[in-house]
Amino acid sequence: MTTARSRASLLWAAESFVRQFAQEDPGARDPDERVREIAASVAAFGTYTHTSEELTYGARIAWRNSARCIGRLYWQSLIVRDLRDLTHPDDIAYECFEHLRMATNGGKIRPVISIFAPDRPNRPAARLLNEQLVRYADDPRSARHTALLQEMGWKGGHGRFEVLPLMVQVAPHRPPECYELPEDAVWEVPLVHPHHPGFAALALRWHAVPAVSDMTLEIGGIHYPAAPFNGWYMGTEIGSRNLADADRYDLLPVVAQLFGLDARDERTLWRDRALVELNLAVLHSFERVGVTIADHHTESRRFLSHIQREERHGRKVPADWSWIVPPLSSGSTAVFHRYYDPPDPLATPAFRHRPMPWAPARPDTCPFLDGGGSGGEGDGAA
Repeated sequence: MTTARSRASLLWAAESFVRQFAQEDPGARDPDERVREIAASVAAFGTYTHTSEELTYGARIAWRNSARCIGRLYWQSLIVRDLRDLTHPDDIAYECFEHLRMATNGGKIRPVISIFAPDRPNRPAARLLNEQLVRYADDPRSARHTALLQEMGWKGGHGRFEVLPLMVQVAPHRPPECYELPEDAVWEVPLVHPHHPGFAALALRWHAVPAVSDMTLEIGGIHYPAAPFNGWYMGTEIGSRNLADADRYDLLPVVAQLFGLDARDERTLWRDRALVELNLAVLHSFERVGVTIADHHTESRRFLSHIQREERHGRKVPADWSWIVPPLSSGSTAVFHRYYDPPDPLATPAFRHRPMPWAPARPDTCPFLDGGGSGGEGDGAA
């Protein structure tokens, strides 16, 4: 049940959003009229519904407000898929796979967001339990999800670079449905080195689309808990973090050995040299097969262009320095030698982090479905 305070808070958030939309988009509806309409809906139902135009604008601004993202220059190009009418887990899974296909775009990666039903008063909407639409079971970061899937009956998780099934949970009292990702929805890039043929023998690979799926999109006080979104990779995300971090794949010692580096003494800078070779392999491999990827020097300069463009519009650009500055050759990038406006935790629209929800309400086994999706009827519990 909604309270007077919660309705007042929702109205305040909605009005702020509507007036911001009207200020930035000359084609938006009269804000006074729209606020009155929203107030009537909140009074009657405890919530309101965004128009398609509001949803598109809100999703793009949430990206623009993302203080940890260096790629915000492209926020206006975000493709927004309005899927709010879908509540059955089969439909949600199917559209997540369509999201990956659309975003992959034959290697010309496109930024895409797929927005499913919002939470309603006393009716939480479906969640995606995966951190990203594509994650690997042998990645230590995926250990909790891999263990959960195995407890529910998944027989996988023992091979290298094995893609985790997608988990869709429509209500806290119901177990998640689990879906194997179709092969044609996941483009993986085998990693090779431009100057060392032996690198290919490491049998490394990484997926092409980084689609985040465990964050809630908040627009004008309305929360969309299932709203997977993607940009494209910057090479250091894969080469310096995913594959190199000691608590991830921890591959620097392996690469150092392959290149004959002396790892007995830190003063040989073997870690630094191995890190460069690993990042070079990532960039070369993606470019070799025609998959979009950015290097950290170019993307740093583009981020400063984004700041200049936003300042011309009188807008600040909040940025988390520890995330904006790349983890390789930081001091030689354009974003290193300056300060930024601090992140605003109250900025909205926004993508909000949330803990993995609900999974404890699970059975001993869970059916694992293929990625076809059946297009079932709407589920009233969501």
